[in-house]
Amino acid sequence: MNKIALVGILGVSLLIFAASEVVAEETVGKVGKVGKIGIVDLSRAVNESEQGKKAKAELEVVVKKKQEALDEKGKALEKLKAEIEKQGSVMSAEARKNKEDDLDRLTREYQRGLTDSQTEVRKKESELTGNIVKELRRIINDVANEEKYDLVLDNNPALVAYVNKGIDITDEVIKKLDELRGKSVNK
Repeated sequence: MNKIALVGILGVSLLIFAASEVVAEETVGKVGKVGKIGIVDLSRAVNESEQGKKAKAELEVVVKKKQEALDEKGKALEKLKAEIEKQGSVMSAEARKNKEDDLDRLTREYQRGLTDSQTEVRKKESELTGNIVKELRRIINDVANEEKYDLVLDNNPALVAYVNKGIDITDEVIKKLDELRGKSVNK
């Protein structure tokens, strides 16, 4: 699975690289130079913005609640397992079977709870960061228009091998997002 994903990412990267070379050649041919390019690190912008920090804190509360519930089930599971190991030899066959059935049921419930918790956390994270990313994209578009950028790329390490820090507009985007959120909170 990972090899397929890696091959897919590599293929997409090569296509993007090839397309960017063609676009760059056409641009140089028509205009004589490549226009203004900027880079933004969306991941960093989400994590370092005030809105992103609040989302992270909210997500940590959800994770903590889920973890506490799972820990409680895990303790009950371990207690039952220890009871079977300790008293299993003196139990009747029927009592031992009942305890083992209970252990199997609790194990399935624990695993289901773990899977459900992971799904809920991913969904909540997606919900929280999705709204921030939408707002960031709008701000990036505004900054690009105001400052006459022809192209702004996400500084994704899988796609971008090198970036001159001079074209990184992440700090400006974070500042504008925080200012925007500050204005909407003060209203």
